[in-house]
Order: sequence, then C-alpha cells, then structure tokens
Amino acid sequence: MKDIKAKILSNKKVSHAYYNMSLDAPYIARAAKPGQFVQIKCSDSMEPLLRRPFSIHRLKAKGSRLEGIEILYEVVGKGTKSLSKKREGEFLDVMGPLGSGFSLHRPLSLEPRAIIIAGGIGAAPLVYLAEELKKNKIKTIVLIGAKTKGFILCEKDFKKVTSEVYVSTDDGTYGCKGFVSKLFRKILKTTESKFETVVYVCGPAGMLRCIADICRERNFECQESMEEKMACGIGACLGCVVETKSGNKLVCKDGPVFDAKELIW
Repeated sequence: MKDIKAKILSNKKVSHAYYNMSLDAPYIARAAKPGQFVQIKCSDSMEPLLRRPFSIHRLKAKGSRLEGIEILYEVVGKGTKSLSKKREGEFLDVMGPLGSGFSLHRPLSLEPRAIIIAGGIGAAPLVYLAEELKKNKIKTIVLIGAKTKGFILCEKDFKKVTSEVYVSTDDGTYGCKGFVSKLFRKILKTTESKFETVVYVCGPAGMLRCIADICRERNFECQESMEEKMACGIGACLGCVVETKSGNKLVCKDGPVFDAKELIW
C-alpha cells in the first residue's frame, strides 16, 4: 500500500449520479487485485475531512504497461459531490491498494464456472474481476440488478467479457422483472450442473444475504464484497466492524471480500 498523488486522466458522467474517473497510478495498478479498493481525499480543504473508499473498477493499460486505475462512483454526499467536480489534470491524494480481494482459484474436480452478481453500484469492483476470470479462461455468467432501467451499470463492459449477461430490474423496465436473486434462481434452473460453481457478489446488504442463502442451499462457494462506511481504510479506527463466525472482523482490513458462510447477518 502506498499514499500517492495521482493525476486525474478523466472524470466523466456515466448516467444520472454515476461517474467514471481514471487515475494515473501505475504502482496501484501493478499491485492491485480484483476486489481491493483505494481511499481518496476528495477535497483539498478540510471539508470533508475523511477520505472516501472506492473499489478499483478496472485497470488502465497503455500497450503492455499498466498506467492507472478506474473508479466508478455514485454522487451521494459531500465527498463524492466534490469528486465529481474534479477535472482532468488535477491531482488527488490516493492510498491503496487496500483490503482483501476476491480469490480466483480454479476448482479441480469439475469444469469451473463463475457467476457474478452485481446490485446497483455493486457492479464497480466486478468488471475488473470479470476481466481477470476471462484471462484465466473460467466460464463466466453475469447477473446485473437495479431499481430501474436507467440505473443499470456496466452491461456493455460485462458483454465484452462474456456473452452470458442477464439483467433484472425491480420495476420490470428492462430485463426480467424482480430482484436479481429471483433471476439467479431462474438461471440455476436452466444451466447444467456439471460445473463447479463459485459465486461472486457485490451490492446492498439485503441482496447479499439472499444470495448467500441460495448458495448455501446449493453448496456453492460464495464470495461477497461488503459495502460499508470507512474512516481510515487500514483497520486503525475500528469503524467498519462486521460480525462473523470467527468473531468481529474489519471490512477495510479483513475484507471487503468475505466467505458468505462466515458472515452473521
């Protein structure tokens, strides 16, 4: 982990309150693993005082050289509002990579299969993961859920990785109608059972819990990335505690990715 001054390469509005920012951060790009995050000081002033955590959305490469990272974020408060006003060429104080990411081990007993499930802004760390799964030649299915059509994120990015991308919206304005957990059950009924399946999930807590229950029924390995407010990002402030079967853990240090079987809801 390093604390660096990263130059903003771009900061573009994606849709509604969502933005994609590219940062010149070759060290972080070389050291990062899918599921890890960075802590960013969003303003040069004292307001807001604390850094904000952002998942590493994907890596930026120029030829064979990794030159930086992308973050995908939603404007929800003072920190992200300040970040959305930053322009190309400005510099940000960025600390990372931080946390424990996803495990990409290949099952040996059966043909491996990964199912990625993204809920809302939970898509942010999963594009990088999907790209790494493709490099490892692991068959991947992607499920994306959102409240309505305008809030679907990263569908085109996922389709560059796999042809099996399915979408659900709560109101039925795009894809299947209902929660993404309903779509998950539907997909499991229509796919072959010859695969040894690992499920990767990021999204709101209610969705994580529901997906964990389904995976427990099927005896699937399930790795879940927790969304939690963080102050320090390095385990010093003890402000992001989550309860597990092994005792209290810190999302910033022990996570943000956890084995779903370990989590106590």
